[in-house]
Amino acid sequence: MDKTLQFLTSLFISFSLLLILYQAKPTNAKINSTEFINQVLESHNAARKSVGVAPLKWENLLATYARIYSSRQLRKECKLIHSTGKFGENLFWGQGKRWMATDAVAAWVAEKQWYNYDDNSCIGGYQCGHYTQVVWKDTKLVGCSKIICDSGDTIITCEYYPAGNYEGEQPY
Repeated sequence: MDKTLQFLTSLFISFSLLLILYQAKPTNAKINSTEFINQVLESHNAARKSVGVAPLKWENLLATYARIYSSRQLRKECKLIHSTGKFGENLFWGQGKRWMATDAVAAWVAEKQWYNYDDNSCIGGYQCGHYTQVVWKDTKLVGCSKIICDSGDTIITCEYYPAGNYEGEQPY
């Protein structure tokens, strides 16, 4: 099966599950503006360029998945709980409403300091999987969403296709 068909099949399965679970349109979801999309792409692609990886392209279906999942599953409790979708996923939480896509990606990319390329591991028990997903060489598409939780705090969710962070594989 070619990669396009795999992507469409993954999207179909994920959206089917979401549609079964959620019949109503999500509430309190931020619509992705051109500015938000540009922030996502510019910040991701700067990190990718620094390690020689091809830039990501925006995918509206991934952004819709991120928005529906975040709005329905994360908004009430405002906790970072990953979806069970077939995509790579990064989650960001920030206190208050002021957070932007660049803040989320900067936090994920900051994990680079804890990533040891030579042995493909995180140093000293620190987390670096968000960073490796941002720069994963096989990932081609990204879609993200920002929501404001019931608490007034922010969650930014990014979905990636194809997913990354496969055990034993280096990101670039």
